[in-house]
Amino acid sequence: MRFLGLSHVNWLRYAGLFTYGCVGIPLLRDSLDGARFGAVMAWLGRQPLPGEISEADVIALIGWWLAYIAFGVAFWFATRDLGASRARFVRVPLLMAMNLAAVAISWFSQSGLSGILLLVIAGVLPWMLSSRAATIWAILQNASLLPVFLGLTDEFGEPIYGWFDAVLQSFLYLGFSSFTFATSVVAKDQAEAREEQRRLNSELRATRALLAESSRIAERVRIARELHDLVGHHLTVLTLNLEVASHLVSGQGQEKVRQAQSVAKLLLSDVREVVGQMREDAEIDLGAALKALTDGVPEPKVHLDLNDSLKIENPLFAHVLLRTAQELLTNCMRHAEARNFWLSLNQSKQRIELNAHDDGRGAEAISAGNGLSGMLERFQEVGGGLNWQTAPGKGFSIEAWIPLEAKT
Repeated sequence: MRFLGLSHVNWLRYAGLFTYGCVGIPLLRDSLDGARFGAVMAWLGRQPLPGEISEADVIALIGWWLAYIAFGVAFWFATRDLGASRARFVRVPLLMAMNLAAVAISWFSQSGLSGILLLVIAGVLPWMLSSRAATIWAILQNASLLPVFLGLTDEFGEPIYGWFDAVLQSFLYLGFSSFTFATSVVAKDQAEAREEQRRLNSELRATRALLAESSRIAERVRIARELHDLVGHHLTVLTLNLEVASHLVSGQGQEKVRQAQSVAKLLLSDVREVVGQMREDAEIDLGAALKALTDGVPEPKVHLDLNDSLKIENPLFAHVLLRTAQELLTNCMRHAEARNFWLSLNQSKQRIELNAHDDGRGAEAISAGNGLSGMLERFQEVGGGLNWQTAPGKGFSIEAWIPLEAKT
């Protein structure tokens, strides 16, 4: 879903950046204050400070700036590919930096500004962590406000909040965050539902393309068989009868019979040539089905490599290859956290080969579940085989083959 040319995740990101900019207004106002700015410059130059501003005030303003910049940088990199699959070990440190920076802003500014920034974090949490981890994080990040509220003091140095009031204030921000968090969860679920629907539509288009190709090939083969069995048979009988007739007549009648015999032989040759061409052209365009399968897949980026010499005459072979490609792409989208997926099909005189790999997270080992077992069984049924490899950080790769002399 797009609005004004931006996707939903980009709108979420820019809304967070806008909120971040608004939070910086009090900081900018205090920094532009002439006395404070002069005090900061004097402190940096190791010069005496004005009497009305203490060194603690200067350190607080500098700490406020550093925390504010840290939050913005962390948020920028954490949300750069918000809708994409990224490793958790990359996103968790960025979330921690954002959380700590938000708390530090409130600590240095002696305000509740961090509560607003925690709302921003709550909005992006569902897109960065699993549902359980995001929920736990959303609760604990508001608990981190408790020390901030307990540390807030008035102009006389007296605490503003007691324990009960500090906890109550934290729960207040938790309520705001939960609304933002729930809204983002709903948006994410809807986005995933749309992507799942898009994937299913791609699979349906691929299956429909393969069925159309199979129907087309079956009809061509049927017509070729009818031409060979019926028309070819009758023309053969006609040729033999004309041959007999040519020996039974003489004169001008024999010449006409000879001409008719030549036409019948020529027509029989043309029929056989047409039948041969129809059988030779009875090849399934698997490439069209694969392109329909991969069309519109947002992530991972699919790199399709089809050999120009690829010619699949057996509909069962095409079905096995298409279903395998479909299963591999689905697994890559759901589990691999990959940015790219490569799929290639090659054909030699001996066999058809399918190779696929991704740049996902990989694993120590993969047990043959229903998906892999189903793929292996399909290839074994047509006399082929299948091997796979994986390693942490190395992605997943698979090699499968079907011998062309396989019996079905």
